[in-house]
Amino acid sequence: MPVLERFFPAAEPGRRRRTGEEPMPFPMGSLPGYQQGTLAWDLPEMIKMVKLVWKSRGELRGTKHRGVLESEDALGGSAGDARVRGQTGVLSERRGSYPFIDFRLLNNTTLSGEIGTKKKVKRLLSFQRYFHASRLLRGIVPQASLYLLDEDYLGQARHMLSKVGMWDFDIFLFDRLTNGNSLVTLLCHLFNVHGLIHHFQLDVVTLHRFLVMVQEDYHSQNPYHNAVHAADVTQAMHCYLREPKLAGFLTPSDIMLGLLAAAAHDVDHPGVNQPFLIKTKHHLASLYQNVSVLENHHWRSTIGMLRESRLLAHLPKEVTQDIEQQLGSLILATDINRQNEFLIRLKSHLDNQDLRLENAQDRHFMLQIALKCADICNPCRLWDLSKQWSERVCEEFYRQGDLEQKFQLEISPLCNQQKDTVPSIQIGFMTYIVEPLFERWAQFTGDTPLSENMLNHLRRNKAKWRSLLHKQHSSSRSNVHSGQVTGSQEQNLSKEETP
Repeated sequence: MPVLERFFPAAEPGRRRRTGEEPMPFPMGSLPGYQQGTLAWDLPEMIKMVKLVWKSRGELRGTKHRGVLESEDALGGSAGDARVRGQTGVLSERRGSYPFIDFRLLNNTTLSGEIGTKKKVKRLLSFQRYFHASRLLRGIVPQASLYLLDEDYLGQARHMLSKVGMWDFDIFLFDRLTNGNSLVTLLCHLFNVHGLIHHFQLDVVTLHRFLVMVQEDYHSQNPYHNAVHAADVTQAMHCYLREPKLAGFLTPSDIMLGLLAAAAHDVDHPGVNQPFLIKTKHHLASLYQNVSVLENHHWRSTIGMLRESRLLAHLPKEVTQDIEQQLGSLILATDINRQNEFLIRLKSHLDNQDLRLENAQDRHFMLQIALKCADICNPCRLWDLSKQWSERVCEEFYRQGDLEQKFQLEISPLCNQQKDTVPSIQIGFMTYIVEPLFERWAQFTGDTPLSENMLNHLRRNKAKWRSLLHKQHSSSRSNVHSGQVTGSQEQNLSKEETP
């Protein structure tokens, strides 16, 4: 992170920040509410400032937002190509230009009449974007308060934010309290708490606009890959960034990259996995040559929104280029197909004890590991929260399996509701994916209370899923003996009992 550190100098490498030490290099000038040695703004005061600034920006009304890429000609460029190359040279994807499914393939089935209209199929696939844009981007100033600016925010939601660093944080309750705007509210709070608004001299209205764009580009119809999942991952990332082994070495740039990557790591997720995109010959699969297709799309979409919102437009060119590249490195690390690659590398570092967190490359690697942990931390949550996430992700799998069955495609692994039960999916996921990663993370952090808490939840949750699986087997055996089981169920039962 040499470029970022050159423009935003942090504490000396390896030196832990002392309590009360001012980490921010720039004076706040005449910004209201600022007091030396404290946060730039108290959150309610920041909200009042957003309201005042928002009302004063009459030039936004009736005009297109100044950050819509390079020009209107750029938006109307090569049809079918959702990529735009900015000044930094990193390809981004235009917001709202998500390509359609190739229905020539999907309609080649005898079941096409049963499915109904193409519009219904697009809705089921979660691919149809409807080219929506926020009222703010169209230059229309809303009359009502925007999302977190509601007065209710100062009530129960604000109380929850005071405990945002607790592992038992209930993101579902928080999402209800914020009227479905958990991601925007959470990120505004964390950017303020970590002093990022002050350090990077961010415009709070522009920050809010960018976060609204990110939240809107998640698809609420996805049971799992939606904005609530992004908020949950962001809250987990916040907890990991506070781990003593890591926190003492992190720079403001590291923190901002970690939070941004967590918030946008699944943006515009279609609700189906990479094999589905490949087997249906989707445009994105061809664009990214079948390699980390979704992760590449999440990254490039995030870059597009950063440029469109002009959140970082005031920073030097080399700084924004460095941020874009490192965001890509973090988001691409969430590809589950690269799990062993990162585990082997982490194991090597821990065994050799050669991690030097004062080194920017080693810090970035541990940020990648932290994001991977945050992305799959659901089995390490309290049972009530973990069970909800497990049911949601399996529901998304089953929806993909139903689509594949209707269109006479081979059903992907874990997507067959008749064969792949929620308990069996979760037990396998915990055993082969979650446990190895979190055991290494606990080894890195030194068995802190958070790591021990997560591993304890993981073991208890796994035991509960085993108990539920045993009950399912007992019920299936009872049905077999009573003659009430179908052929497929009997075949599935014998398969699960085979060691």
